[in-house]
Amino acid sequence: MSAEPFQQTFRRPTRHRHSTNEPWARLLSDVLRLAGRGAELLHQAERLWASATFSGARHTIALAFEGEAIERGEAFIAALPDHEFTIPRHLVADAAVVAVEHRQAPSRLAIEVELLLLEDC
Repeated sequence: MSAEPFQQTFRRPTRHRHSTNEPWARLLSDVLRLAGRGAELLHQAERLWASATFSGARHTIALAFEGEAIERGEAFIAALPDHEFTIPRHLVADAAVVAVEHRQAPSRLAIEVELLLLEDC
């Protein structure tokens, strides 16, 4: 599924409370739960996505892990592609790590992931 006629990006503030019933909020919550304790949310963005038969949104989420949490970050990288998300009336069609930056001093692992969340009608 490579057709991406909608390119508009929506950035959601991460400091304000939003309804966890919204699909993007459930997805973000699930990603943070999978990432585990010590994961720092750097940013989250969403852009609409559609093909001839499906519609939804592509989500970009950036996380950072420091010090001892780096091991959890490495485990997150391994677990994400096969993780079963449970978001009502939606399907995660693709989940991929698209960027990784590992620094030694100070010890830090930054990860950017993309997830394709489709409406399941």
